[in-house]
Amino acid sequence: MKREDLIKKWLDNELSPEELKAFKQFEDHEDLVKLANGLKRFKVEDFDTDLELKRLNASLKNKSKNRNNWIKPILRIAAILTICFGSYYYTTTLNTNVTTLASQKETIDLPDASIATINAESSITFNKGKWSEDRKVTLKGEGYFKVAKGSKFKVQTNNGIVTVLGTEFNVKDRNNYFEVTCYEGAVNVLHKSKSVILKPGNSFLVINGEYIDRTDVSLKNPSWIDNESRFASIPLKNILLELERQYNVTITVNNIDEEQLFTGSFTHNDIDVALKAITLPLNLTYVKANSMIILESE
Repeated sequence: MKREDLIKKWLDNELSPEELKAFKQFEDHEDLVKLANGLKRFKVEDFDTDLELKRLNASLKNKSKNRNNWIKPILRIAAILTICFGSYYYTTTLNTNVTTLASQKETIDLPDASIATINAESSITFNKGKWSEDRKVTLKGEGYFKVAKGSKFKVQTNNGIVTVLGTEFNVKDRNNYFEVTCYEGAVNVLHKSKSVILKPGNSFLVINGEYIDRTDVSLKNPSWIDNESRFASIPLKNILLELERQYNVTITVNNIDEEQLFTGSFTHNDIDVALKAITLPLNLTYVKANSMIILESE
């Protein structure tokens, strides 16, 4: 759901628990709350511009009246104009934020011809007003970008910065998992003090602070775009977290090594098929009860 829709529903007290969670992820969440609380205490006096102008003209014609009588309407007009211009400035300089919930994806047209698609439980923030000066987005979660050629394009995440000129790439930044994959063009990845240039088919991966070199990407775009998650030697706990995001479920494991590596894939369209794709190769069983899933060793 787009930022503007979430804010409107919040102002109308119509947010669901999941939507409220998404709203609280906005970078300027606290500023919005403070602004709303301030507006509740502020009430503009009813003001009729035409009426005030008539009063002003009458005051000017009546020279016998005190000069202060026509200053007040001018001050009132100035106050209203200040509020209007202030509101306009505030709304036009706000960041645009798009957030997805579990099992949801969203495609965003950026101010130029660039396109961003974000995966489940992710968010992207950018500023339309400053876009011509600074093509930069802030990403939480996972996003796939098709960048139009032009000035430098940056993706800021908690774990690193991705910089390109015009290319296609995927960025995944979740907890202790940071991965950048280049599909077209070239990508510069800055992670702490490490800087790497990726070419098509290259991937930069850091899990729990450990850098893993990979150059075996053969797909034309990330598999999740086509409703499938693929993994190559990734810890099981990361696979289960992704399964939770795609199906909005909670998974509990009993006597299972979540650090064991998994290579394979699961679909986003059928949870039973997805669970079997993970459990059968690892000799696991599962019990499903509504949105709760329990995994155990056979």
